[in-house]
Amino acid sequence: MRRRVLRATISALAVAVILLGIPLAVLAFQFVKQDALRDLDLRTTTAARALEVRYRAGETITGDVLGSYVSDAQSAPSYIYVQLPDGTELTEGVEPRPAFSDSHVTDDGLVVVMYVDWWDIFWVGAQFVALVLGLGIIAVSAGLAMARWQANRLTAPLVYLAASAEQLGTGQVRPRLEKTGIEEIDLVADELARSADRMAARLATERQFAADASHQLRTPLTALTMRLEEIAALSTQDDVREEAEKSLEQVERLVGVVDELLGRSRRALGSGTELVMLAEVFEQQAEEWTQAFAAAGRRLEIHDTDATVFATPGGLAQVLATLIENSLHHGGGTTTVLARESGTNHAIVIEVRDEGPGVPEDLAPRIFEREVTSGRGTGLGLALARDLVTADGGRLELAQRIPAAFAVFLQGVPRMVDLDTLVPHGRSGGKRRR
Repeated sequence: MRRRVLRATISALAVAVILLGIPLAVLAFQFVKQDALRDLDLRTTTAARALEVRYRAGETITGDVLGSYVSDAQSAPSYIYVQLPDGTELTEGVEPRPAFSDSHVTDDGLVVVMYVDWWDIFWVGAQFVALVLGLGIIAVSAGLAMARWQANRLTAPLVYLAASAEQLGTGQVRPRLEKTGIEEIDLVADELARSADRMAARLATERQFAADASHQLRTPLTALTMRLEEIAALSTQDDVREEAEKSLEQVERLVGVVDELLGRSRRALGSGTELVMLAEVFEQQAEEWTQAFAAAGRRLEIHDTDATVFATPGGLAQVLATLIENSLHHGGGTTTVLARESGTNHAIVIEVRDEGPGVPEDLAPRIFEREVTSGRGTGLGLALARDLVTADGGRLELAQRIPAAFAVFLQGVPRMVDLDTLVPHGRSGGKRRR
């Protein structure tokens, strides 16, 4: 939207400058020309009358007398031709080519012709045209600045709404948005606030249900476990003890299933997703892995970044740790970790790449499947990392096979957004450890 507003404003200004500026420049040039010709006519008439008075008085008209009517100044006559009534011709100055000329014949038959250089008038007119063009450029620049201000005023509330909607989708508390003064945007913000309240109530109900279910299930399971352990300890019959132990195993498996289901429910609610500053996560990973790479005779390069993404802090740290560890064990050369923007939707891509032999061709299509490994691992790390990224609304891909390069795509926050205003508690207060 911001680019569309800028393009529309620039187009309107360009059309206005073309439709008004070009005719105005042409009129300015014609005005300069007509003014110069009027001045030449006035000078010619004045010179003719003055020379006629001298001729009638019997004075000799010399070159010095004629020289007083010509000048080297810009737009001034530079050449004069005089023909006396007796046929005598007198000239003074250098005749310009091309030139504008004007003549005057007195009552006594004295002819005076004066010339002004065409280029002098042209350059004066060009100065006025340049002035008009300069004013047009200033107008376009001022309009562009105004368009940027107006575009930011219109798009900034929309960006805040997008970030607020993203937080709403991750289960975070609705941020407080101030009124923008734009009726349509304020209506959307109000409706989003009402939707956030309704969703917050639903999430609270679901979380309360999960907590109640956890309590109600754990209590009888714990009591059952204790009774079975008591039976196994007090019984003197081997068959009874064996059955009790098998029953304990079933109860423990049931407890594990309950914990897994509740964990999935909490992850689905997105309760752990928040605004994460990548600089803190990168610093943590550098402290954790630099010495390990140095011990292996390799180097780890983690580039600085000021990007902020929506993710689970612990989960994101675990994903990066998995990718870096994978590079340490299976890659070679320098391992590079960097973050960059991708596309126009403010997505952030975190790349982990090395200079090793890469991923085998037969392994690349199934590298994120569980228990798929080259033989030096369990095959669970990349699969778990992909699940963690997916839970945060992102994706993990093998961006390049040789040399290996993994890319983590996450939703970012535009630089124009003021995080302290949007999410007052969005910034983490300290480093988090994996």
